[in-house]
Amino acid sequence: MSAIILDGSMVHYEALGRGRPIIFLHGWVGSWRYWINSMQVASTSFRAYAIDLFGFGDTVRSPSNYSLEKQSDLLSHFLEEMGIGKVALVGHDLGALVAFQFLKSHYESVDRMMAINVPMVYSDLNARLRTAPATELAEWLTNRQPDAMTALSDASKVDPAAVTASMGSFQADSIFPHVRNFGVPCLFVYGANDPALTIPPQDNGLPMHMHQINLDATGHFPMLDNPAQFHRLLTDFLALESGVTPRELQLKEEWKRRVR
Repeated sequence: MSAIILDGSMVHYEALGRGRPIIFLHGWVGSWRYWINSMQVASTSFRAYAIDLFGFGDTVRSPSNYSLEKQSDLLSHFLEEMGIGKVALVGHDLGALVAFQFLKSHYESVDRMMAINVPMVYSDLNARLRTAPATELAEWLTNRQPDAMTALSDASKVDPAAVTASMGSFQADSIFPHVRNFGVPCLFVYGANDPALTIPPQDNGLPMHMHQINLDATGHFPMLDNPAQFHRLLTDFLALESGVTPRELQLKEEWKRRVR
């Protein structure tokens, strides 16, 4: 286990591979652990990091740091302490919101971003996601599939106050309108069968540097539901030249065949 002290607080992270940096940010259910396979895939070309946010996994519980802004500060301080410059971000629900919060004030530090099953507005969240314990949510969102439950074994470590506070700050200030015009390439990925949130329509007026893909036969955890499909998409997205819109993925007949 690797850890770093940021502003007096212990933050747990794991790292794998060599190359350009990529940061994986987990969601409201679980911890860094469900990114293991994705880190292994990315590590062939990237130095892959996965961080436990405050109140999750093996990072300290710190109620004063549970807002999206404070979790974003964790990411900022981590990059600074580790000497990481421009970075690719991959965030899942809460992790994507934290990445967007970071983008809001540090857009020049982000090369590209993948946002997975991220709510655009607070009302998109299913009430059960807002109120149920993380262990119950893990069972609900994975249909108790053994491999997925193992990947989400840290759900029991989630501090409910961290979930409540982050959702509260999201409800108070929707982030997306602030970041859509920075020009950072962003790919939105949704599991078509996700019961946890309302999926936005694909023709929702995204700017040219942003694109949305819905993955059939996956739910809230596409990286666990269909890892082969998800990791092909991740690899193709990361392979784009810096600054290229993810809409270019649509032009690749090879990719279009593979996701049918």
